[in-house]
Amino acid sequence: MDYKVISEIKLEKLNSKQVINNADKKLKKVRKKLSKLQDTMYAEGKYAALICLQGMDTSGKDSLIREVFKEVNARGVVVHSFKVPTELEKSHNYLWRHYIALPAKGKIGVFNRTHYENVLVTRVHPEYVFGENIPTVKSLDDLNDDFYNKRMEEINNFEKQLSDNGTIILKFFLNLSKEEQKNRLLRRLRLKQKNWKFSPSDLKERKLWDKYQFCYQELLNKTSKENAPWYVVPADDKDSARLIVAKTILETLEKYNFEEPELPAKYQAEIENYKKQLENE
Repeated sequence: MDYKVISEIKLEKLNSKQVINNADKKLKKVRKKLSKLQDTMYAEGKYAALICLQGMDTSGKDSLIREVFKEVNARGVVVHSFKVPTELEKSHNYLWRHYIALPAKGKIGVFNRTHYENVLVTRVHPEYVFGENIPTVKSLDDLNDDFYNKRMEEINNFEKQLSDNGTIILKFFLNLSKEEQKNRLLRRLRLKQKNWKFSPSDLKERKLWDKYQFCYQELLNKTSKENAPWYVVPADDKDSARLIVAKTILETLEKYNFEEPELPAKYQAEIENYKKQLENE
């Protein structure tokens, strides 16, 4: 299955301020529906949803999570932001830390950066793999295309197992332009309240832009499956990106027709009795 490139939502004949306001109004409606849908999903308890977000630095993953899921009951959405693996995490299989963070049935799990870092960052910086102490990896020569192709196939199998057991998987690549990344990095430097977000490593990684784009293209082509599709979302405009992601999640989950379970018949027969007990207190 090819990954799906989602064009920016058409908002014709509007100025920039109207575009922002229009996207924001639409997002408010979508996330209210998403909140109600998740309540029913939680009550039914048959499915979980895993939302995977990938993108270059400054692509807007954090703010997207905040804006898309702000209406969802706190019990119903769990967010995990994956940083550099800890020593404990590196002592396990590379998928272990992702496996233990998976959402329970009835909940939406959001991975801010994902298991795809293992065929992305480690492919740009293959020396990182040495920290995993893999017996078959003895030198950089072992970290070739075959190594990463095998990992991508392992990830496909991992996701297949999840979907077969009731996890709905949606993967979003926030496709930021190099020019817009520059603008957002400059903003972090120019605004004092944003300085804390900047790191000199951002500039080092930016120099590897083309390598990252190649790795993203590879993983999109090889890991977009019917059970776990990739969606490429234009991310230069944050408001449009948030709306696109929210609508895609909502429209996908609506297809499952979640239903709230009925009260067992033996309890339904006693409803009037239960009400009288409470009213007579």
